[in-house]
Amino acid sequence: MLHNLTTLRKRCQTLLVLAVSLPLIGHAQDAQTYQTPPKVLADLVTMPPTPNVSMSAKGDVMLLLEQAGAPGIAELAQPELKIAGLRLNPANTGPSRTHYITGLKLKGLTEKEPRAITGLPAEPLISFVQWSPDDSKIAFAVSTDTRIDLYVADVATASAQKVGSVALNATLGMPYYWLSDSKGLIVKTVPAGRGPAPEMSRVPAGPTTQENVGGKRGQAPTYQDLLKNPSDEKQFAYYTTAQVVRLGLDGSTTPIGQPGIILTAEPSPNGQFVMIETVHTPFSYLVPVYRFPLKTDIYTITGSLAKSLNDSPLQESVPYSRDGAPTGPRNFSWRADAPASIYYTVAQDNGDPKVKAAIRDKVFLLDAPFTAQPKEIYAAQFRFAGFDWGNESTALASERWWQTRKTITKIVNPTNWQTSALFDRSYEDRYSNPGQPDTKHNQYGREVLNLLPTGEIFMINAQGSSPEGDRPFVSLLNLKTKQSKELWRSAAPYFERPVAVLDATRQVILTTREAPEENPNYFVRNLKARIAPVQVTFFPHPYPQLKGIQKQQLRYKRSDGVDLTATLYLPAGYKKEQGTLPTFLWAYPAEFKSKEAAGQVSGSPYQFNRISYWGAAAFVTMGYAILDNASIPIVGEGDKEPNDTYVEQLVASAKAAIDEGVRLGVVDSSRVGVGGHSYGAFMTANLLTHSKLFKAGIARSGAYNRTLTPFGFQNEQRSYWQAPDVYNRMSPFMNADKMKTPLLLIHGEADNNTGTFPIQSERYYNALKGFGATTRLVFLPYESHHYDSKESLLHMLSEMNGWLDKYVKNPTETGKPNQASKVGGGK
Repeated sequence: MLHNLTTLRKRCQTLLVLAVSLPLIGHAQDAQTYQTPPKVLADLVTMPPTPNVSMSAKGDVMLLLEQAGAPGIAELAQPELKIAGLRLNPANTGPSRTHYITGLKLKGLTEKEPRAITGLPAEPLISFVQWSPDDSKIAFAVSTDTRIDLYVADVATASAQKVGSVALNATLGMPYYWLSDSKGLIVKTVPAGRGPAPEMSRVPAGPTTQENVGGKRGQAPTYQDLLKNPSDEKQFAYYTTAQVVRLGLDGSTTPIGQPGIILTAEPSPNGQFVMIETVHTPFSYLVPVYRFPLKTDIYTITGSLAKSLNDSPLQESVPYSRDGAPTGPRNFSWRADAPASIYYTVAQDNGDPKVKAAIRDKVFLLDAPFTAQPKEIYAAQFRFAGFDWGNESTALASERWWQTRKTITKIVNPTNWQTSALFDRSYEDRYSNPGQPDTKHNQYGREVLNLLPTGEIFMINAQGSSPEGDRPFVSLLNLKTKQSKELWRSAAPYFERPVAVLDATRQVILTTREAPEENPNYFVRNLKARIAPVQVTFFPHPYPQLKGIQKQQLRYKRSDGVDLTATLYLPAGYKKEQGTLPTFLWAYPAEFKSKEAAGQVSGSPYQFNRISYWGAAAFVTMGYAILDNASIPIVGEGDKEPNDTYVEQLVASAKAAIDEGVRLGVVDSSRVGVGGHSYGAFMTANLLTHSKLFKAGIARSGAYNRTLTPFGFQNEQRSYWQAPDVYNRMSPFMNADKMKTPLLLIHGEADNNTGTFPIQSERYYNALKGFGATTRLVFLPYESHHYDSKESLLHMLSEMNGWLDKYVKNPTETGKPNQASKVGGGK
């Protein structure tokens, strides 16, 4: 690896733990080695993951992508560059913290056994996998300690080889695209002769200064990993600078344009042009790279400049709102159904949702050779969300407006750009979701609508929300009559998801099917023949030792009449006659604009019992009843804002879940714990602060002081100065003096999620300690918002298990442990 792993492992064997049981003098910290939970929990971390599947466009070959397990902490401890909102591996000029693929296999739908792709290096670290337009080849990147290479596999022979000698630059995302003839690729490479990286200066030339003149507003979120000084700027420019080349499968290269900070380099559908977007100065210390100045140019495939399309300025003042947008042209894209046409969007309201405007966005089109004036082709009442291109007479356009949860889909005729409404609905209303249109690859290898000669198209809904629970479906939508006919829907005793339409004419689809005791596998289903589906993969049960765990979908009401749901897990072999169980509730609140949408049923009792190490379900193995994914809707109808009554709705939702478990005779209301991650951690701290429902809580990677996110958080669009009472009441930090319940805080030491700075947990712990609360703070070294390393995950489970065991399963009230009966699990 990049450094001696033995040395790194030794450096990483300590974990910072702050606990109130330690003396109040000094730093109150305890160094300890990583801990391991009971084997039944540890096995969930160490078991090999099930492969992912990628289908060829023709639908006849599956690519099985074997996933790496959790990396060791030594891998996370390798050098990492945190600049401009990015996290980079400076040693190989790619992203850090990549979840790699470790093996590739091909399997025809009619073949019994998969074929392993040969020609790979030993223990490959694979990423950026992409089928060629004609399905004959598969390209992918292979990372090493010092570079990233491009490989291409031949599907017929299942053999791969490295293409040329270029090193990929993957610091800014996808480093290559196939050309439409499948004979070459457009690649972002590390410039030849780049030279050594600039040294990081530890001696400043002077102070770092920022200034705002003229009262210009710039209400930015609390981004992390930003540039901080001129030395950072030099590092950023060095590692992100790339040279775009046309790469032949024989390794030949043709440079296109000059080296620069290349955000994207994408060929036109016909392969004759390349759109290159280049980041340039002035850089910003307030916003990440995607808000930096961006120049958009069109080059010919031979490397000459055809047209400079746009040069957008630094975007530091985009309105902080889900409906906000940058000023000027944005989102340049190739039209998928045309040889070489560029379209882009321009806000008509200065990108400010507070400005009243009949038209929010306009879309413009420019055809090759890009010498004419751009033509307006679409006017959006709300924010333009994109086109699904079809052919010369049919496309679908989408619009969204977050403030009203509105989504609109229109049919567009590209011959005259006339439109007609197709869908006009609230995207909160899951029951009315028509699904996604089926797509196919056209002559350019681009995805376009799979339009049938009858004017119909398949619609695929992989969730299929309904009053009976999730029941995925496939329907046939007539774009002329705008009427839909359901062809198939998942039915008990299985949960089956449509994945792809393999043959639209014969109505043959690919699905994944599962049941509570049957892990997901792929099936081919003929909707016309109405015969039993044919199984095409045979992935084994990932944890057969956990078969027998009981699951039930709960439906109940909150005190204000809102319908709620939760998934109840019970230990294998448990019977009510054994008594009620200690319980662990896990949730993540969500905001809604209507009670009807908030109360819609989610989940299915027929889904596989996924017992993941990440949430609460794992602790059913330790003898707990689990109330998983319990509904916590925060509703604000009409002009009311959801968070105005956040605390009341939060507590009422949690109480309703516990009461339902008590009614069923399985939950011991005197022994209930609660937990959550991120916004779920914020929920946990608030529930412990404002209620007496729980014996203890576990809050992972949360934000607890909302004055540190003063221009909004989650779905709250008001600033602190507009709604100070809401911010203060919702901030557990501001109410630390009310905390009387044991709380375990866990946080990644390198958390880069917007809003959840590690200081959030550090300061909250200090406040709780100052008021004598029972609390414990665990910082996981090198971990980000989601924890990756095997050591950290095992330690997380060990901490959670110990906390629940001490304060929920066996709580001490008067100095003696509670002697309530235990069911299942153990140390």
